[in-house]
Amino acid sequence: MEWNTSWMNAEPETITREVSGPIGRLTLARPDSLNPLSAQTLDELIDAAAWFDRRPDVKVVIVSGSGRAFCAGADLSAFTGSEARPTREMSDLGRVMIEAIEAMKAVTIAAVHGHCVGAGVLLAAACDLRVATESTRWAIPEVDIGIPLAWGGIPRLVREIGPAATRELVLTCRPFTSHEVHSLGMLNEVVDDDALEAHVDRLAEQLSTKSSYTLRATLRAVDTAVEAMVSTGGAWTDADAFLVAINDPESRDMATRYLSERTRRD
Repeated sequence: MEWNTSWMNAEPETITREVSGPIGRLTLARPDSLNPLSAQTLDELIDAAAWFDRRPDVKVVIVSGSGRAFCAGADLSAFTGSEARPTREMSDLGRVMIEAIEAMKAVTIAAVHGHCVGAGVLLAAACDLRVATESTRWAIPEVDIGIPLAWGGIPRLVREIGPAATRELVLTCRPFTSHEVHSLGMLNEVVDDDALEAHVDRLAEQLSTKSSYTLRATLRAVDTAVEAMVSTGGAWTDADAFLVAINDPESRDMATRYLSERTRRD
């Protein structure tokens, strides 16, 4: 499906992508603002997923964030500002991005450091393997912002960490640690802060020595199994719940208050 992105301003790319032999790198590249997922970034990630898929020699793609963070979550300015008039297409773009990353032919490895917040958690969850540093700060603050966790986030978290942990972390919005994420089963490894790049590079090199066919066949088998366990087929309706929330007066007041408090902290 082609997406009409004429509503976006033409700006410099917010991600980088590169290939070295069988290993690719997809990097969020707005370090000054901790790599938020703006509408432009979402569209670029969708395009990048297709770009890597057109390169059959790429067996592994490392997904990371530049600077001090993996991802600070969704960029809400287009949705919560006084002049914001989000369309359903805009509201559904995050789901399309998550599904594009999830469906990539290459094995994707999320290399997580710094902050991993909200939609950033979902981006990590969309990757096949996940490695994080001990000091990574995790949070899912959407309910505090007055919006539901969208983009198919709830079923994905339920199948990764279970329903009880999903309810608690999403409803309370409390911060949590990499060791907690690992204990819940969503992280493959927790490493020292200065060991992340080397560890992920070794993992990518190890995977790149295997045949493309068997890697992809394994991913398809696992994806089929987890979809049968907890389906994400209804995630397209998340955009409707999101639009209702941002037009609900109480929810909108919460968003304004949250963003104001965050601005004062920053």
